[in-house]
Amino acid sequence: MKNKLGTAVTLGFALFAMFFGAGNLVLPPFIGLQSGDEWFAAVSGFFTTGIIAPFLGVLTVVLFGTSFTDLGKKVNPTIVTVLALLIMLCIGPFVAIPRTAAATFEIGIQPAFTGFNPVVFSVLFFSVVFFLSVSPSKIVDIIGNFLTPFLIISLGVLVVLGLLNPTAIALETDLSAQESYVYAFHQGYQTLDVLASVIFAGIIISAAIDKGFTNANERFKITVFAGLISMMALLFIYGGLIYLGAHSGISVSQEISRVDLLLSISRAVMGTNGTVVISMAVALACLTTAIALTAAMGSFIDKLTKGKISYRVAVILTCIVSGYFSVKSVDEIIEYAVVILSFVYPITFALILTLLFFGKIIFSKSPYIAAIATAGVVASLAVFKHFGLFSEQIDVLNTWLPLSEHELGWVLPSFLAFFITAGLNRGLRKSRNTSPS
Repeated sequence: MKNKLGTAVTLGFALFAMFFGAGNLVLPPFIGLQSGDEWFAAVSGFFTTGIIAPFLGVLTVVLFGTSFTDLGKKVNPTIVTVLALLIMLCIGPFVAIPRTAAATFEIGIQPAFTGFNPVVFSVLFFSVVFFLSVSPSKIVDIIGNFLTPFLIISLGVLVVLGLLNPTAIALETDLSAQESYVYAFHQGYQTLDVLASVIFAGIIISAAIDKGFTNANERFKITVFAGLISMMALLFIYGGLIYLGAHSGISVSQEISRVDLLLSISRAVMGTNGTVVISMAVALACLTTAIALTAAMGSFIDKLTKGKISYRVAVILTCIVSGYFSVKSVDEIIEYAVVILSFVYPITFALILTLLFFGKIIFSKSPYIAAIATAGVVASLAVFKHFGLFSEQIDVLNTWLPLSEHELGWVLPSFLAFFITAGLNRGLRKSRNTSPS
């Protein structure tokens, strides 16, 4: 007999741990610091892009298949495969996986062992990741049943103690409630969770199938239930960390790094034990995410190359490349990730939203292609501007693009392209149907 509740809890905890990596740990306290007494508005903003948007990604995949590449049946297999590769490189060896190791080193190792060689740590970290990633069928159970409970307990202790005994009052901020919401909304992009969600969805769905939920309706329900459990856990931890950042007593003018802020909060809330607790939380958060992402990258490359590069070899390559980039600092990785994300994120989100809203009623592929192509064109403007190309012209154009000040200038053009293409298709079909034979 299938244990629906137990399976949902295990999958939900696993999904939470997969999402909750380095960026998810160091970003919220810094958001709280910047938003000060408007911290609640900041929680709402981060909730939008850091929790709801990733859940929509999971929902989209489970509605239309069992993995992200299945969306190619609704759009275009080649386009979706190329997009999947870009996503995997972002959430894999170029950005997200190296960031997990860098955060673990800066928060968990460096404060206790000054002078420890980051290269040696990188080798040790990715040796553990490889060992725990080499058997993909066991990953969800390892994460959901063993690693996540320790992660939630360690972070939960910090959050609860901080909520019960704030170290200081929330300082006034120069940001309004709306500006705090927008700031946190933007920071939610840095979690990479919208990109990760469409890949993690396949891992969770595969685990549900392995546990006997082979019927599409059952699979949908158990995945959604797991997603809701993950959302509640993320909201508790994110909200708590933003609150702690707002009540840290540290002024924005002190120019403290994200990592140092987290360490300062942990020491203020829990004394000298705080460093130990936060080190454990960081290690578990980063390790679970690194394992999930490495496994996802291995499976993707194995499938993409049709076994020419096996899962095991792909995992080894992922660990090597990730290890190379992980010797950079967390802030350095976040800095160069902005350029990559500003291009890939809008395209992925445009695909998720159009499929989620219209995938069951509009079956032609061209409107979806038009939407993501338009998102790609608008997103490329941010890349050009970052490298100093056509900056003045792009600034002028952005004044004409609604929501561009929120980095959402792609939204309305993408939907407009979608509707125009869908309308043209409908007109052509009517013309063909009414034309004399």
